[in-house]
Amino acid sequence: MPDYSSDFDGDTVVVTGASSGIGREIASRFADAGATVLNADIEPEPKGAETPTHEAIRERGGTAEFVRTDVSDADDVRAVVERAREHGGVDVMVNNAGLFIGGGLLDISEEEFEKIHQVNAKGVFFGCQAAAQDMIDRGTDGAIVNTASISSFVAQRDQIQYDSTKAAVKMITRGAALELADHDIRVNAVGPGQIATEFIDGWSETAPEAAAKDDLIKPVPAGRAGTPEDVAGAALFLASDDADYVTGEILMVDGGWRII
Repeated sequence: MPDYSSDFDGDTVVVTGASSGIGREIASRFADAGATVLNADIEPEPKGAETPTHEAIRERGGTAEFVRTDVSDADDVRAVVERAREHGGVDVMVNNAGLFIGGGLLDISEEEFEKIHQVNAKGVFFGCQAAAQDMIDRGTDGAIVNTASISSFVAQRDQIQYDSTKAAVKMITRGAALELADHDIRVNAVGPGQIATEFIDGWSETAPEAAAKDDLIKPVPAGRAGTPEDVAGAALFLASDDADYVTGEILMVDGGWRII
């Protein structure tokens, strides 16, 4: 694990969607760096692991708790931020929770469209709003890190609605960064590429093998699928003092996917 010139000892970090995948690794890395971590997710049970994130962190001597949160409900998002007040208030907000529903333009139902936008776009927007209000009320600076995607920039076949939500995350990140700069609150995003997680059923089992055979959705210059660890490192950097002069940016973690 790389060393950072800034640690998060004494900080309180909220990570939405931290029960599995990228969010689980981000939460674990913040906890290992000294933060108190709140996992804001629908269910504590992880995919692809046995021990819930907050329990795994505690077993390693860290401080964490699970707060049942549906990010499509703005009241739930505000509630987890209020819960963070018990630990001093939010210092870092990671709006990571996301949903994938595939399908082409002519296939998507209104119900599916609303569901994915409620989670991926609305959840990020009100996560930014709630965290920023808490930081402003407490008169403290802070950092917000959102999870964008390669889909924030490029269209991919049969995922038009997912692409549209991640494009929204890009502009929410930039707009929030602009509005919150006067409050010394930085807002950035990580942009994962083809990451081997449980996000899409079966992908965690097949992605490493596909990368080894150069058989990913699109060839990756790095020669492999990414991992949650790759994304977590970028998220910690954006939240750290090392990135004190960085705001409104989307840090791509895609192994060079967008350059070819």
